[in-house]
Amino acid sequence: MTLRAPKSLIPRFFALIPCAGQGTRAVGDRAKDAALPKQYQPIAGVPMVMHTLKAFAQVTRIASCLVVVAPGDEFLARQAPAGVEVAPCGGDSRAASVLGGLEQLAASGGETDDWVLVHDAARCLVTAAQIDQLIDACHSDPVGGLLAQPVPDTLKQGRDGRVVATVSREEKWQAQTPQMFRLGALTQALKMAVTLGEAVTDEASAMEAAGLAPKLVRGSAHNFKVTYPEDFVLAEALIKSRTPAKPRVRKAAAPKAAQKVLSDDASHESN
Repeated sequence: MTLRAPKSLIPRFFALIPCAGQGTRAVGDRAKDAALPKQYQPIAGVPMVMHTLKAFAQVTRIASCLVVVAPGDEFLARQAPAGVEVAPCGGDSRAASVLGGLEQLAASGGETDDWVLVHDAARCLVTAAQIDQLIDACHSDPVGGLLAQPVPDTLKQGRDGRVVATVSREEKWQAQTPQMFRLGALTQALKMAVTLGEAVTDEASAMEAAGLAPKLVRGSAHNFKVTYPEDFVLAEALIKSRTPAKPRVRKAAAPKAAQKVLSDDASHESN
C-alpha cells in the first residue's frame, strides 16, 4: 500500500466510535442491566458511552464525532449530545462497523486526507489530554498511530489451563485507543484486510497488514477497556475520583448578641 502526499489544505480531525457490539462478557451479575449492551450500562449513574463522548467533546480540534450503532438501535439517538451524529450502519464485526462509519464520514464531506480517531466506546476513562497527546504526536506522521502501553507483566502462553511457554515481554505493547489514521488510507487498508481474510482486531492491525508501521504513543493504564464485571467497579471509582467533591455548606453561627437573646428567651420560658 502506498500513501500519497496529503493535500495542502489543513486536514480535519474526526472521532469515530464503533458502538454496535453486545459486550456479553461484561454482564456477570449485573442482572438489572443485562438487557443493555455493555456500552449503555451505567457507570457513576451515566451510560458508559456518555463518559467517552464527554472526553471527545472537550477536544477543540475534533470537528465532529460519529457514533456507529447497530441498525434499529435507538438508545443513543434519543439522547445524543450536541455535535454527535449517530449512524445505524454497524456490522457484525468491528472492521465492518468502522468501515461503515468511514463511508458515512466520506459521504458527509470527509476528505481522504482528513484524520479519523477511532475509539472504543468501552474505554470510557480516556481523557481530553490523552486525545490531544495523540493528535500532537501523529498529525504530521505519514502513517498515523495509536495510544498504547508497554507490557509490564510476565506473559504466559497457555493451553488447556496449563502454561506451555513464557513469552518475552521485550518490545511488547498493549494497544489502546484512540487509533488515528487518515480516512482514505484506513478505508483502503480495512477493505484490503477484509478481502484477504486478515484477522483485524483493531485499525492498527489493518494498517500493518497493508505494510505500514503505525506510531506508538504512550498512553495511560487508566485508559483500559471495560470488559468484565469487576471493571465496572474500578471504572466507577476512577470516574468519581476525578469529580470534584461538592463544597460542604456549613450553617453560619449566630452572632453572640443573638445567641444571648435566644438564651435569655429560653430561660424565661423555662420559668
